[in-house]
Amino acid sequence: MVRIGAKSTTGWKATIAVAMSNYIEAGSIIAIATSLTFWQDAFGFDNAFAGLLAALSANAFGAAIGAIIGGPLCDRYGRKFIYTYDLILYMIGVLLAVFAMGPGMLMIAFILTGIAVGAGVPASWTYIAEEAPSDRRAAHVGTAQLAWSVGPAIGFLLAALLEPMELMGSRLIFAHLFVVAFITWWVRRGLSESKSWKNTQALRTKQGDKAAAGRGFKALLGRKQNILALLFLIGVYAFWNTVAGQAGIFMPRVYDASGFTDVQQQFLLQSFLWGMTVVGTFVFMSLGDRMSRRLLFFIGAVMGIAGWVVLVYMPVSPVSLFGFAILWGFASGIGAQAFYGLWTAELFATQYRASAQGFLFFVARIMVGILSYGFPVWLVTLGLHTLGAILIGILAVSLVVGTIWAPNTRGKSLEEIEDERYGKVKDDALA
Repeated sequence: MVRIGAKSTTGWKATIAVAMSNYIEAGSIIAIATSLTFWQDAFGFDNAFAGLLAALSANAFGAAIGAIIGGPLCDRYGRKFIYTYDLILYMIGVLLAVFAMGPGMLMIAFILTGIAVGAGVPASWTYIAEEAPSDRRAAHVGTAQLAWSVGPAIGFLLAALLEPMELMGSRLIFAHLFVVAFITWWVRRGLSESKSWKNTQALRTKQGDKAAAGRGFKALLGRKQNILALLFLIGVYAFWNTVAGQAGIFMPRVYDASGFTDVQQQFLLQSFLWGMTVVGTFVFMSLGDRMSRRLLFFIGAVMGIAGWVVLVYMPVSPVSLFGFAILWGFASGIGAQAFYGLWTAELFATQYRASAQGFLFFVARIMVGILSYGFPVWLVTLGLHTLGAILIGILAVSLVVGTIWAPNTRGKSLEEIEDERYGKVKDDALA
């Protein structure tokens, strides 16, 4: 329940308030993507430092640090605990970006926003899934995916409109993120704690000292079920996100390498692409609780690979550019990230669900960071065809893993899934 003055809201409105973490995350990445060249021209740093900034940001290492810290804190002190503090840190970070006067100040801004994003996103996916009805879990989890899609669509549209202002326009984009973060923080102050987390804490109180063995990374990594689920989700999400992370922050440079060099048109095409992601997300929300998730995942993964094949190997033309935007954009809406948010919530018990999210987000963002650090240089030295083939191969790993080992969890409550995977929760969850 969210209380604002004398009124209260529940269900979808609470879901939307929590899902705004994803708008802020994606908005941060796009703000960096559309401004990086302007910062580079203004402050005079080279491609290697640009890669370092990207690697330390909300797109990679910064978010990884936040996730590995925030996930366990979320399980220990509650989902609401994270919401009390993460957006304050985020607002400090984006304000530093708005007023950055040099590379050092910009780096600090990117690191702080990254840590805040990394702490907040696992908590949001976890909370939404725990509070969602069993027969509408994909629809509610899809709301976080929807916010993640709307953020870039708006971010690139703003970038296109403000492009004539160059760096000042980029500063205004960061300023709009501050406003959104403040409103979200204000609304979330009355957010109630997750019922699943509170029930698990009540069980811990009864269990006494035995409860200590059932939480944290040691407990998470101490069970075979969890190890297999982590490996599965790394294959599904971390590999896909390694490519998506480069597309999110370096797509203007990829377009340049393909021969599509008009900056304003690039931003407009990206806004259209993310609009297609919004459409794909609505499809996921509509079908994720009703049809085979294995089939839906497969369709999205194939479309994503097809999109990159079109961009990398077809001659640059309106057909190839819009073909990429439609295929990759739509696939991102029904693809690995939406299923990651769903399956991560379903495959882990409540007492370490957020820790699992944090661990997976950490691994995924480390993989993005490693590739991001060298991506601007490799794009020049290897060329788009060679680097594109590597990206397509990485996406193929996600397709194979997700299609073969997709779990059968549709329509089941989180408690039923826990019982199937761990035995009766009331007897064995903390063993």
